[in-house]
Amino acid sequence: MRSVLIIDDEDDIREVAALSLEATSDWVIHTAGSGREGIATAAAEQPDAILMDVMMPGMDGPTAFRQMQENIRVSHIPVVLLTAKVQGVDQRRFAGLGVAGVLFKPFDPITLAAQLSQVLGWND
Repeated sequence: MRSVLIIDDEDDIREVAALSLEATSDWVIHTAGSGREGIATAAAEQPDAILMDVMMPGMDGPTAFRQMQENIRVSHIPVVLLTAKVQGVDQRRFAGLGVAGVLFKPFDPITLAAQLSQVLGWND
């Protein structure tokens, strides 16, 4: 069974994403409310993928991703960024980080699992 860690500072977004993934997939869902908490949770839970918000206070998504890449315990976990920034320059910047993909807010709770599966190549 696959597992996904959702990292987002907004409780409602995190909860909607978790509930939608639980309802439309057979994945185990973990959540974290900050970049620091997300890195610790990723190290402890070893999820198959991470869905992480870009804009978070304290440590934003790109900074958390860079720290994950320096941590041998989590650097192998694919990260998909979740963002409201849809400008081309932002998309290129995110792609340049080396993340597995980018999904956009607002997301459709019904298709979130399918979109995440497609980005990660989990269409089995």
